[in-house]
Amino acid sequence: MIEVAAAPFPYPFDPATTALIVIDMQRDFVEPGGFGAALGNDVERLTAIVPTVAALLALARRHGLTIVHTRESHDASLADCPPAKLTRGAPSLRIGDVGPMGRILVRGEPGNAILDAVAPLDGEIVLDKPGKGAFYATALGDILRLKGITHLIFAGVTTEVCVQTTMREANDRGYDCLLIEDATESYFPAFKAATLDMIRAQGGIVGWTAPLAALAAALETSA
Repeated sequence: MIEVAAAPFPYPFDPATTALIVIDMQRDFVEPGGFGAALGNDVERLTAIVPTVAALLALARRHGLTIVHTRESHDASLADCPPAKLTRGAPSLRIGDVGPMGRILVRGEPGNAILDAVAPLDGEIVLDKPGKGAFYATALGDILRLKGITHLIFAGVTTEVCVQTTMREANDRGYDCLLIEDATESYFPAFKAATLDMIRAQGGIVGWTAPLAALAAALETSA
């Protein structure tokens, strides 16, 4: 087992049974001119983590971790979209509407694509999810079980919504979860800070957090 210098205490894991889950690094959420920006959010906060997420992916690839990329997305008919998602959000721009980069959160539209800088490689898993959490209405649980995965490392956006939801779902399913602090971000700094505090509160009630440098140090010294 390898140990990462994490909070609230060291995170032990075996790369052979660990998956990196990169949540929703999509153009519509991260790029200027996308859906997130159209709602009035400061996307520069999210854009700033792209190099760190790219470095994390490179590290995981070097050390043989299973890699899963998720996209929040829906069929063009929106038949797979939970009703609450269709009736909430900014009244002027909702899921399925035509936004700056095509129909919002619809598969195949330009804005729904994962950023080139953190794009999946051949053989990596790409999971389209209709909810905030990556386990809801997807095959993620079966994929991880068949691969013998017991530990999950998380990155992506946004910290307090899709990342935290998936991490809590994973925790309830028995996975030991580590969130890479500088490879996740929110439009709202206070929301990210609160999420990190909640994850590692009460002895790691949801999981662990650590910077990328700590994970890299643990993996590179073990090689």
